[in-house]
Amino acid sequence: MNKTIAETGALIVTITVILFAVCMLIPFDFGSYFVCMILPVGYIMMTAGFFYESDEKHRVAASVGMTFAAVYAVLVFLVYFAQTTSVRLDLLDEQGRRILDFSRGGLFFNYDLLGYGMMALSTFFTGLTIDTETKVNKWLKYLMMAHGIFFFSCFIMPMTGMFSSMSDGGTNMGAVIALEFWCAYFIPVGILSLIHFRKSKSM
Repeated sequence: MNKTIAETGALIVTITVILFAVCMLIPFDFGSYFVCMILPVGYIMMTAGFFYESDEKHRVAASVGMTFAAVYAVLVFLVYFAQTTSVRLDLLDEQGRRILDFSRGGLFFNYDLLGYGMMALSTFFTGLTIDTETKVNKWLKYLMMAHGIFFFSCFIMPMTGMFSSMSDGGTNMGAVIALEFWCAYFIPVGILSLIHFRKSKSM
C-alpha cells in the first residue's frame, strides 16, 4: 500500500504538470486552475513516500519537507478553488476582481507564488533525505534540492511589483514563459520519483 500510494502520487505530479503546461499554451484557464488543485494531492502523496523511506538521521529534514508540502497545498487550494468558483461564477466588482482574480496579478496571484515558494522549500528538504546510490537517485536529489532556489524568486518577486502590468487583465507573456520553464524543470522530478519508488526496496 505504501509503495502504491507513493508511486501514484509521483504519477499524478507528472501528469498534472504536463497538463498544466498544455493548458497554459492553449490557453485554457479553467483547465490550468483545475489541474493545479490535483497537483498538491499527488505531491503530498509523493512526499509522504520519501518521508516514510527516511532514516533517523534524515527524519527532521523529511518532517520539514512534509510540513512545507502541507502549507503549499493549503495556499494553492485556496487560490485555485476561488478561481474556479467565486471568480468564475460570481459577479465581482472591479476591486473584488483585482484581489481575487488570478489573471490580474493581485493578492491571490501573490499567494500562489508564495505557495510554490513553500513547495520549493519542501523539495529542498525532501531532497536532503534521498541517497545517491543510483544514478536515478542522484539526479532526483540534485533536481529537488536545486528546485529550492525557486523559493527566493517566488518570495521576492511579488514585493517588486513586476506583475502590476497584469492588473488590467492582460496576459503577461513573461509569466507564461516562466511557468513553462518551471514545468519543463519539474516534469523530470515526477518521472524520476516514479522510477525511484518502483525500484524502492524499503517499502
